Amino acid sequence: MSAEWHVYILECDPSGSLYTGRTTDVERRFKQHTSGRGAKYTRSHPPRRVAWREGGHDASSSGRREAQIKRMSRDQKWALVNGESNKI
Repeated sequence: MSAEWHVYILECDPSGSLYTGRTTDVERRFKQHTSGRGAKYTRSHPPRRVAWREGGHDASSSGRREAQIKRMSRDQKWALVNGESNKI
């Protein structure tokens, strides 16, 4: 049986920048990011919180969804975080 994959968005540093990633365990991955063992981006832009997450993916669909979100504008990502999906 394969694990469920999640796509997530972190709100980082005081400027409120956003980082998008995917994992099978969001809490574990967030701890890695906050401890400096996550992505290179989060080492210089410390994450404050998991702002959004979406489960129900397999490895392949999580990769496609992550890429889709990374192509979004900052405003579109914030609309997703704020649950304003009609603006996307």
